[in-house]
Amino acid sequence: MSLNPDIAAYLQLVEAGRAEGKTLAMHAASPEQAREAFDQSSLLMSAGGDDLEHVEELHIPAADGTPLPARLYSAHGISRDRLQPAVLYFHGGGYVVGSLDSHDALCRTLAARSGCVVVSVAYRLAPQWRFPVAANDALDAWQWLLAEGAAFGIDAGRLAVAGDSVGGSLATVVANHADVSPRLQVMIYPVTDASRWHDSVQRYASGYLLEADTLEWFYQHYQRSAEDRRDPRFSPLLETAERLRVPALLLLAECDPLFDEGRAYAARLKAQGVEVEERIYPGMTHDFMRMDALVEEAEEALEVIAEALQRCLK
Repeated sequence: MSLNPDIAAYLQLVEAGRAEGKTLAMHAASPEQAREAFDQSSLLMSAGGDDLEHVEELHIPAADGTPLPARLYSAHGISRDRLQPAVLYFHGGGYVVGSLDSHDALCRTLAARSGCVVVSVAYRLAPQWRFPVAANDALDAWQWLLAEGAAFGIDAGRLAVAGDSVGGSLATVVANHADVSPRLQVMIYPVTDASRWHDSVQRYASGYLLEADTLEWFYQHYQRSAEDRRDPRFSPLLETAERLRVPALLLLAECDPLFDEGRAYAARLKAQGVEVEERIYPGMTHDFMRMDALVEEAEEALEVIAEALQRCLK
């Protein structure tokens, strides 16, 4: 299927900006420039999300004492007398870009549609913090949610983990490595294998928002050495079979360099007997979930996630 026409028109604007020297390809920018541009893109692609009864800024302590900024979203307020299910969310951005703000609208809508409390975590970014810091931050945030969630009206027995792009990879790290497993892992076009290029990386190497050169730029910033890419916390497709146990919802964009490795991970989970719901969105590119102002599929995908969370956490 061809690229969605609304996304294609947006990408033409992006290319025109590059041709005129107004913007840079992400892999041609500094990390600081790329972070600013990524956050600004949310203002262009998203309608801003839902208004909620309760949004709260938090800090979650990492194991080394570093406070990780986080944001809690609830459509129903919070009460210790009425514990609610919750989702721990990790934003995308290649371990280099992305923030609480870049995914604010997505998390607001997810909280509104699912009825769950959503806790979004700003793990530490590369190249200032390299592998495995982001993975460790994700696990530390999960442990905090188990231990402290009740103080925020969260039921520690009804928890899920979710994320997009490398945030989906971090969600899988939690699912595979935490001592207490989530009931569901939601992976939205995740990185599952940075150890090699799958065919879709070549198929959609440029002109489809996420580019092969940008992927390599991300990985180079996050890794300490090339060997890190073979660690299952970097490439979940290489995980040992016995750790693959948590039911999964996997959402993939057809026109995405990460498409083939996402499908490969779904197949690996299924081969181990893990319950997997796999959804493929034709004509969509990587990051389409932040494009709710451009494409209806973003809202549709959030409904799919909300329904899955309601089933698993009711």
